[in-house]
Amino acid sequence: MQLKNLVADLGERLKQARLNADLTQQNLADKTGLSRKVIMRAEKGQAQLETVVAILMALDLTKQLDLFIPIATESPVQLAKRQGQRRQRASGNQVTPKKGVSTW
Repeated sequence: MQLKNLVADLGERLKQARLNADLTQQNLADKTGLSRKVIMRAEKGQAQLETVVAILMALDLTKQLDLFIPIATESPVQLAKRQGQRRQRASGNQVTPKKGVSTW
C-alpha cells in the first residue's frame, strides 16, 4: 500500500471513529482544542502527529495504540547478551529476506 493510501485510510478511520462517537467535527474540535478546519484536514489524512494523538485522546482511543504499535519487548536471550542493558540505538544493519522466501 502506498503512503497516500495509508494516510487517507487513517483519516477515514478517524472520521468513522468520530461518527461512531456521535460527534460533529465542531464537537470534536471543541473537545480537542483544535479548530474545525484542523479536524477536517485530519479526516482527509493531512494532519500532524500531535493532531492525530489529540483526536485519539478525545475519542478515548489511546488504548488502541498498543494494537497499532505494540510495546517492544526483548527476548531473554537478547537481554542476557546485553547483560540487562536496554538498547539505545539501531545498528543500521538490516536483514533483508531472500527473494522467494516467506517472512511469515
